[in-house]
Amino acid sequence: MDVDKIISELNFKAVRSSGAGGQNVNKVSSKIVLNFDLNASQALSDEEKLILKENISARLTSENILILNCDEDRSQLKNKEIVIKRFLEIIKKGLFVPKVRKATKVPKSVIKKRIKDKKNISDLKQSRRKPDF
Repeated sequence: MDVDKIISELNFKAVRSSGAGGQNVNKVSSKIVLNFDLNASQALSDEEKLILKENISARLTSENILILNCDEDRSQLKNKEIVIKRFLEIIKKGLFVPKVRKATKVPKSVIKKRIKDKKNISDLKQSRRKPDF
């Protein structure tokens, strides 16, 4: 995965932010909307695309487009930086494949110790009983 190549494939759109803010909100387009087309990406291999489709399917549209918004800051440039960081985190988490767990055998010494402990507890309880005449 080449980060610079992926960033070059991103589409940005500046939109007016919603909510309170007076004249600044009404005049300035500081909200950034990021679009990333997973199918058309040249930076990702086919395997990576399949992994991403499975792992981040809840965030993708029906056309496999990832859409992210950011209107946290009054600055368009800062919002763009924030949304790029979020995008890269999503992609890295989506591409993470956990290690396959190898099943191991229980050691014989552990089995022997468990049986020995059971036997000791059994003997202890036997010794607490009243004698049978």
